[in-house]
Amino acid sequence: MQQFVAGVFALVYLGMIFGGLPGLALNRTAVALLGAIALLAGGVLTAGQAWASVDMPTMSLLFGLMLVSAQLRLSGFYDLLARRIAAAEATPRRLLLLVMAAGAGLSALLVNDIVCLAMTPILAEGCLRRGLNPVPFLIGLACASNIGSAATLIGNPQNMLIGQVGNLPFAAYFLDALPPVAGGLLLSWAIIVALSRGDWLLERGVAPVAAVEHRLWPTLKGCLLLVAALAGFLFTSIPREVLALGAGALVLVSRRTQSRRVFELVDWELLLLFLGLFVVNHALAATGLLEAMYASVRGLGLDISQPGWLFGFSALLSNVISNVPAVMLLLPVAENPQARLLLALSSTLAGNLFLLGSIANLIVAEQAARLGVYITWRRHLRLGLPVTLATFAVSALWLWLRWGGLCVAAGP
Repeated sequence: MQQFVAGVFALVYLGMIFGGLPGLALNRTAVALLGAIALLAGGVLTAGQAWASVDMPTMSLLFGLMLVSAQLRLSGFYDLLARRIAAAEATPRRLLLLVMAAGAGLSALLVNDIVCLAMTPILAEGCLRRGLNPVPFLIGLACASNIGSAATLIGNPQNMLIGQVGNLPFAAYFLDALPPVAGGLLLSWAIIVALSRGDWLLERGVAPVAAVEHRLWPTLKGCLLLVAALAGFLFTSIPREVLALGAGALVLVSRRTQSRRVFELVDWELLLLFLGLFVVNHALAATGLLEAMYASVRGLGLDISQPGWLFGFSALLSNVISNVPAVMLLLPVAENPQARLLLALSSTLAGNLFLLGSIANLIVAEQAARLGVYITWRRHLRLGLPVTLATFAVSALWLWLRWGGLCVAAGP
């Protein structure tokens, strides 16, 4: 039985590395889901055990906030904001600062993938109409969305998982994460400015991009629901998933917007990816193989429960298998709030290294390509590498100052 579970686990995480399985038209979500089904069909887990392995608070929080973000997207909020930023009377450097500040701020409160999906086409069109090269601004948007999403426990899926499973207080995490996020964001802006000298201008026509018509009252509804949920996270003991689902339920209560349109904007693939990985990782842990993997790594002299190794491993795995699967594997060894903060920062900031390092990067590149603006992996790496190293350095320095060194005690 252990060999069967190990084989399924290996195939699933091979799929995480390559984005699918060779010779088959499968993406990461399909591979994870098929792995979970194989474990059920093989009798490793019963249906009840499989469902029990899924962390429903994390799934509920993610789903509820997706509904709130869908409300803002349908209201034209993102499109309006992107158009106003692109039309702002500012030098390229200041415009980049506006783009990155908006991207980081929104991504701290809303799932960063959706922020990039909504803003990229409008921003690219606005830059081209001004005779500006969109590439530095779009890479800045992607980097800022990744950095900003690390500031809270709702900015990205892996932080939601860490916060829910680790039972981290929302306000305490924010206060601890804000200094390295703010410092890293400013340093990243300076790096992109310095490396984009002579690359600001581009004379090229562009076809108009269709934008969602802005509607004031739906925007206000979405903003009020988000603010109410945040207030609940900060000042009440109500579980975060309950608050998020409550806000999402109120999104669906509408006289004009059909529920179908809201559901179309939910990232069902991400939810299914979580479901499949929860089942596969639970089966691995239940058979003792997960602990055996940790022991094998420790046998090589690499104790990933120690902060320095945890930082490095999470950064590496996040770029090899993607940050959500990486966090699922490493979360069991992050045994205290300090280690969980470290895991959240390193797994998220690592997404800026390569173009394939985060879904936000890929969304920006794919949306830009539809307008004839191409962000190659080399072009991204030229900016992403120094940005990643700089944000890692800022985070490491903050952790050292905050807790007297990266070697944080393993106990609570």
